[in-house]
Formats: sequence, structure tokens, C-alpha cells
Amino acid sequence: MSGIITAKDMCLWYGNHKALNNVSIEISEKSITALIGPSGCGKSTFLKTLNRMNDLIPGVKITGDIRYGGMDIFSGEVDVNNLRKEIGMVFQKPNPFPMSIYDNVAYGPRTHGVTNKVELDGIVEQALRDAAIWDEVKDRLKKNALGMSGGQQQRLCIARALAVKPKILLMDEPTSALDPISTSKIEELVVEFKEKYTIVMVTHNMQQAVRVSDYTAFFLHGELIEFDKTDSIFSQPKDQRTEDYITGRFG
Repeated sequence: MSGIITAKDMCLWYGNHKALNNVSIEISEKSITALIGPSGCGKSTFLKTLNRMNDLIPGVKITGDIRYGGMDIFSGEVDVNNLRKEIGMVFQKPNPFPMSIYDNVAYGPRTHGVTNKVELDGIVEQALRDAAIWDEVKDRLKKNALGMSGGQQQRLCIARALAVKPKILLMDEPTSALDPISTSKIEELVVEFKEKYTIVMVTHNMQQAVRVSDYTAFFLHGELIEFDKTDSIFSQPKDQRTEDYITGRFG
């Protein structure tokens, strides 16, 4: 396997409940991979395993092999803070910190040792530009981020993730809480990001998967049923269960 992230025979339990069963997948660098499937099928659980967010949940047990850039992410030598710097995360609901717009974006770089104000100013501006929100907020950087609209807050959270210069962005249904105009702005961003980042994105919206992703993985009952180029998954699925899901027979 030669992808930037690979999982092999990965299983995950929450206590006695097996949430993922023998998932093997290879995620290509600088591509967009959509994870689709009905609620509770394991796609968000899988996503959160890639930067060890599931470590924060009591009673989780994981077996199998997950590698990022060839390195076993569960190895004792891995610095989890550094892993999460390189593999950033954007959540379903915008979750800005209750502080200024500027401080939200500067938070990560400061945590990783950037203290020079000129350098921080540059990082903040670039991240907000990359998240297509600089022009909307440049005159109110000192204002509390909680006063922004939902769509702006989500783009701020994307800027916050970009500020630490990740290689991979994990996005857990990043548009499900947003209106159609904000959704289309974020979709445009995601497509642009592919030039710089590898994106793995959970979505419930099949049209969104078709619009933005290069590859699609279909999960069902904790298993990866099918993984292929998005065009192939939606035009010629190999598994009947995939076809039944994408044509709306269930889910």
C-alpha cells in the first residue's frame, strides 16, 4: 500500500460493541475521499481514528494497522499533538473558541511555539484568505468569533485547522449545519484545497460526494463495503448494497 494514509484489517470496539470490522483502505495524497453510508455505519468513527480523536473516548479498543506516511500512528514514538497538527479536523457543527477571530486562528500556531507577532499576523491572514473569509472579517479581527454567522464560523474553523499547516484535513459532515449558500462556498473551498491537502470527508449528501470527491468509500454496519473512484461508485457500483444505498432504497 502506498497511499498517504492506509488502514489494514482495522477493527474498533466501544466497550463490547464492535463499531468497525476489518476496514482496509488506501487514501491517495492530494485527493478528496468521501465517506458515505447511513447513520451509525462507522464512517465518523473511522474518520476520527485517523488522527486518534477516538483516544479521548473511554473504553475504545482498536486492532489492525493504520499508517500515516508509512508510520504506525499507534506507535509509542508518535507524538499525538504533532499527529493532530499534521492531520487537522473540522467538525460537523462550527465550534469556534469564545475568543476573538484573530485568537481563534492564532491559537494553534501559538500552541506550537510561534510567538512573534509579525509571523502570527501573517499566518492568521493567510489562513483566513485560504478559507475565503479574510475580506469578510479583516476589519473585525478583535471581535468575538461567536458573533459570526454559522457559515462564517465554519470557515473560521477551517482557517483554524489550516493555520498549523496540516497535510491532511478530516472533515466530519462540515456542511450539514449550514444553509445552501454557505454549503456551496465550503464545497468550492474543498475542491481548491486538493492542490495543497489530502481531504477525507464524511458526508450524508450523495450529491455532495459526486460534486467534490475523487474517491468514495461506502460503509455499512461497520464494514467498508466498497471503495473506488467516485465516478465508478455512482455509475457502476460492484456491490448490490452500494447500489441500493445510492439509489435511495435504504439509508
